[in-house]
Amino acid sequence: QVQLVESGGGLVQAGGSLRLSCAASGRTYAMAWFRQAPGKEREFVAAITLSVGSSYYGDSVKGRFTISRDSAKNTVYLQMNSLKPEDTAVYTCAAPLRQYYSSNYYRAASSYSYWGQGTQVTVSS
Repeated sequence: QVQLVESGGGLVQAGGSLRLSCAASGRTYAMAWFRQAPGKEREFVAAITLSVGSSYYGDSVKGRFTISRDSAKNTVYLQMNSLKPEDTAVYTCAAPLRQYYSSNYYRAASSYSYWGQGTQVTVSS
């Protein structure tokens, strides 16, 4: 069983930046961020493999968000720049039970077995 603990959410003005962190209690193959705004479906944000560092991004955050990892600490970071009000959501960290060899799997919430509690990110206009 892997536990995931997120930190770093908060309130920021549009155009600002925030960095989220997610620490895993054990080693995982990869970690990802998903987000969900009120009344909307959960959306893939970014994922990264812990060994090689291959990263994947959702279309709405590409070029603004950067995911990175510290494999020794089983921790991933999500640097969010140029934030927009539409980025407001609960951001949740997730980890899979197994390694995947296709980016499509890393983009799907159903591929992940472990989930954190989530952290609120609010971007004011």
